[in-house]
Amino acid sequence: MIEGALTRLRALRAEDAAHHLRWRNDPQVVRWAAAGDPCFGPVTAEAITLAFDTMLRLSPRESAVFTVEDTAGGGVIGMADYRDLDPYAGVATLGVTIGEKEFWGRGHGSEALRLLVDHLFGAYGLNRLELDTWSGNERAMRSFTKLGFREEGRLRSAVLMDGRRYDRVLFGILREEWSQAGSAAGGASHALQAVGERVPDPRPRQGPDDTPWVPSAEGARTVPGTVRFGDRPDRPVARMRPVPGSRRGPRDRTQEA
Repeated sequence: MIEGALTRLRALRAEDAAHHLRWRNDPQVVRWAAAGDPCFGPVTAEAITLAFDTMLRLSPRESAVFTVEDTAGGGVIGMADYRDLDPYAGVATLGVTIGEKEFWGRGHGSEALRLLVDHLFGAYGLNRLELDTWSGNERAMRSFTKLGFREEGRLRSAVLMDGRRYDRVLFGILREEWSQAGSAAGGASHALQAVGERVPDPRPRQGPDDTPWVPSAEGARTVPGTVRFGDRPDRPVARMRPVPGSRRGPRDRTQEA
């Protein structure tokens, strides 16, 4: 379990499927998490069951899906994932989605993403992490920037939302940038904190300026339920085959939360 001040990341469980089904059939979550991508939702209970059969068997050396819980109440509020982990290049793709709308704009998504970044750089020694979103999700882009990600490029007019074209925006962060951010914050450890062993994080927490994001493995363009989960706020599974009928879309499943 990986715990922060607002959120904790824990291993996925079979009973989490009901939450995924509800979120992926919520038009607002689908909009912000995956730019309305039909590969993310609406989705049937049968499709979620098939996706969970795969996600519960993922090897953490390649990809994993976490459940995001609110530390105050203990309730399930979202999901986070990493995928396409390449141990040779030292690269992985991330995704986070806050599906419970009452937690949008309160910093939970930003912290969940930070916990995931710290985990991957700290435990796996990776050199680069990336995610992407669509240009209409300005809150997600601001959140990524505050967390140290840099905009690295755009796929112009790659996303269609409500009859309008948007860019797909790619963000990345390097290990050295993550390390420098920790040093500048006072040398506090980026390391994950086990329950009962919290280490105060000196980095400023995100304010109420966030909204849902989604980069997560579930609707990803490989949709983990699809099978990648969203961010690209949808993107998740390392070298996993897409669920039948799915296609790649904004990996965004990174809402800004």
